[in-house]
Amino acid sequence: MKKLSSFMKKASVIGLGLLSPFVMAANYDVVILNGRVIDPETNFDAIANVGIKDNKIISVTTDKITGSQIIDATGKVVAPGFIDVHAHGQNIGDYRMQAMQGVTTMLELESGVLPISDWYATQGEKGLPLNYGAAAGWTYARIATFSDTKPEATAGYFQAAQSRNDWKMDIATPEQESKIMKLIEQGLDEGGLGIGINAGYAPGHGQKEYYSLAELAAERDVATFTHVRYASNAEPQSSFEAVKELVGNAAITGAHMHLCHINSTSLKDIDTILPMVNKAQEQGINVTVGAYPWGAASTVVGAAMFSGEGWRERMGSTAENFQLGKERMTEEQLADYQANKPGTFIVWHFLDESNPADLAKLDASILNPNVLIESDEMFWMHMDEEGHIDNYAGDEWPLPTDLFSHPRSNGTFAKVLRMYVRERGLLSMTEALRKMTLMPAQLIEDFAPQMKYKGRIQPNMDADIVVFDPDTIADVGTYQDPNHPAVGVHWLLVNGKVVVNNTELDTSVKAGKPIRREQKK
Repeated sequence: MKKLSSFMKKASVIGLGLLSPFVMAANYDVVILNGRVIDPETNFDAIANVGIKDNKIISVTTDKITGSQIIDATGKVVAPGFIDVHAHGQNIGDYRMQAMQGVTTMLELESGVLPISDWYATQGEKGLPLNYGAAAGWTYARIATFSDTKPEATAGYFQAAQSRNDWKMDIATPEQESKIMKLIEQGLDEGGLGIGINAGYAPGHGQKEYYSLAELAAERDVATFTHVRYASNAEPQSSFEAVKELVGNAAITGAHMHLCHINSTSLKDIDTILPMVNKAQEQGINVTVGAYPWGAASTVVGAAMFSGEGWRERMGSTAENFQLGKERMTEEQLADYQANKPGTFIVWHFLDESNPADLAKLDASILNPNVLIESDEMFWMHMDEEGHIDNYAGDEWPLPTDLFSHPRSNGTFAKVLRMYVRERGLLSMTEALRKMTLMPAQLIEDFAPQMKYKGRIQPNMDADIVVFDPDTIADVGTYQDPNHPAVGVHWLLVNGKVVVNNTELDTSVKAGKPIRREQKK
């Protein structure tokens, strides 16, 4: 652990004015005492106390401090709250599950939504416990354009569109492309956090259209967040080709382009794709990368990648790789759902984590120092006796026992700390926290200035803080029985308010604030 004097020197360099007499005399709202405080930006790692006033961290000190509320963090890690830049479940139950594993900010950047203003207004009315935000969603713009409808900022709008193939597979006419771009620009004008490009669900789009999105991102000085268009181990139309397209667009336009979930995007070709991305980064191309620690994805059964001749061979999958609810699918079920219920979410097992060779492919993305952790968190859902699935939007806590989701929805960050830090010793605590806090904040802080105050434990930073037991933090949910909150988080503060208090979620706390770019007037 680095001594406090080292932290003070670094803090002085970045102008934080740490531990001044005025600060030490502050009347704190909350104090966190005797914890192992870790700041990923300064590499500070020492037993210290943290003083909080209103929604800000005021001091990090070894001196005695007191406040209105005292948290004894002896034996615990005190870290920035985890920032999830890739979260799809946007109802209050989804946020509560994420809170239990230490997440303080949930952003819908990959898929995004439209209209942006409608979405922020709706989220603001929910009384969410965590911070929230979204990108302008390209798939929503495509669906609206090809179906001649107004986009709706709901998951249901996206799910209902799965029965149409035009927006998924057709090249846009010049008129259609113009409309798509105008919808995206409107989303950016309304404060969207970049451009969400869920291209895996519309792989038939033109290369010129994707290039135009990169040009727009560069022009507006925002990032794109892409689920690349193909998912295949074999060429042509391979995952390698799709990632190469993303890298090429970033290189030519100068746009910041984020590659979502490289683990699932690459399937079993990570050993070829990741070095290509690393080389691009070494050459100064502005590509960033995320991954999650699971060998299974979650998607709709009618996704375009699960169609066409030879998809099983290209993806190394059959119906047995698909899990509907808690059971694996049969070929008959798969055919029925793809024809009649294409918007149904399933879990798709593309790697076997019990297989050392497959686990090594997963490890490659998680351990790479240039890859941040993102969950790709999914909705909590209910399936009736006829197999119809609804996303849960209720307020019950704990969640109703019959709900299911992918275990990444409530265990991604806890799993990294359990599996990669504690059990296997492949990541240091500081490195794991950097991947889950500082790196996600830095991903968007250049165009979303609020994020400059998150992902750090320093004076003047937002009081988004997780206090967890490094010996017990763990994901509990499994693929067959996912509906269990993570364990080991003892306290969670969001904007200075205590959301998780001594391991218990306080459902009365509505601490979340919008993360949003300045709106164009």
